[in-house]
Amino acid sequence: MTKIHVYFMPGMAASSTIFERIQLPTDTFEMHLLEWFLPENHETLEAYAERMAKKVKHENAILVGVSFGGILVQEMKPFLNPKKVIIISSVKSNTELPRRMKVAKATKAYKLIPTRLFENVEKLAKFAFGDYAKQRFKLYEKFLSVRDKNYLDWSIENIINWKRTAIDADVIHIHGDADEVFPIKHIKNCIIVKGGTHIMILTKYRWLNDNLPKIMLEEKA
Repeated sequence: MTKIHVYFMPGMAASSTIFERIQLPTDTFEMHLLEWFLPENHETLEAYAERMAKKVKHENAILVGVSFGGILVQEMKPFLNPKKVIIISSVKSNTELPRRMKVAKATKAYKLIPTRLFENVEKLAKFAFGDYAKQRFKLYEKFLSVRDKNYLDWSIENIINWKRTAIDADVIHIHGDADEVFPIKHIKNCIIVKGGTHIMILTKYRWLNDNLPKIMLEEKA
């Protein structure tokens, strides 16, 4: 049997170690972990997605993206022919962004975020994940690996100014009902994980390990 190749894209500033608890049956799936690289000056999200798509070496692969990685895999889709695109703790269009991000876009307040401070991982963790991070500082020190100021500025700008307005009905969306970064009240048509926070890739890995294989193998009706 030919294995299904699954490419995993982590969230903003995170390394692929966030997927270390995810296990798929090895007789059916082969996991590949993508990593963020630094964007070029003034690089568009589409251009970055095209460069990242070149790292997907298998036809008909499944793309899985977490948070900003979920936005990126949706932008990679036109450059590939993926079997499925699955996003976790993310959004399917800018209509699902929370109000505070829409306000930040309108006022350009996001440009005032002192990203240089995020070289201190505790501040980065607090921004990326909310106050919950305080309890899990050591965890974040391990998982948040990209602390380059230009990358962080670029990431924040591209999340807040994401142009996509139409939701791609083929994208499979898994979302926690306790997500504090992208609240569930703004999210439409998703598979809801009870008690899942924005970091449920770490905290709800058992649910994901039980359900991801079924979701990946399910034929579209």
